[in-house]
Amino acid sequence: MQRTRAAVQLVHLGRISYSQALHEQQRFVQLHRDRDPSHPAPDALLVCEHPPVYTIGIRQAPYPAEEERRLSLLGAEFFRTNRGGLITFHGPGQLVCYPVLDLRGFGKSVRWYVCQLERTVIGLCGKLGIEASTSPDTGVWVGDNKICAIGIHCGRYITSHGLALNVSTELSWFKHIVPCGIVGKGVTSVSEELGRAVTVEEVLPCLLDSFSEHFGCDVTTTRTQPLPPG
Repeated sequence: MQRTRAAVQLVHLGRISYSQALHEQQRFVQLHRDRDPSHPAPDALLVCEHPPVYTIGIRQAPYPAEEERRLSLLGAEFFRTNRGGLITFHGPGQLVCYPVLDLRGFGKSVRWYVCQLERTVIGLCGKLGIEASTSPDTGVWVGDNKICAIGIHCGRYITSHGLALNVSTELSWFKHIVPCGIVGKGVTSVSEELGRAVTVEEVLPCLLDSFSEHFGCDVTTTRTQPLPPG
């Protein structure tokens, strides 16, 4: 018998601080952990943009305090997180997507999940006329330039963190770090590849279509703002 397509809520957070986005993710993660088996918690796709912020993941060795101060003086926040991966940048013009999914509902592994995120972004890029691919390094690439960073956390089958696609991001922010710890590679954006200004709003429908295709789910728009204080 064919599996029923999962329903995933779209939660459009707008431009939101990184700390607020972490809070929203944890709220949805907790809904899963506190779930009543007869009333499963909703899977959710949180999408947003961030003000300038550098983040590091759990694979990063202790980041020197002087480096943290140097980056903060540029006008960006700095956060240590529990996602995979090394240092990266988030900022305006970047489409950030945090899926909070119970992988048991998909019957799949973490490895499958990361591969589907990569395929989702490759499919999105294809819809826009950009030829993207994976590489031995993490993320999604256009040639030797990364267009999308991926770093996730999965605890007790519940996912958080996710992907960050450069749409019209000011790429000079990346010059102050070695993005994702990968030496000798560059970064690019949708706008850079298409040679015109592209907005996050223009790209979002392509992301939702590609996510639905690769995860075999239906994305619904039942929530368009952060959860109210609880």
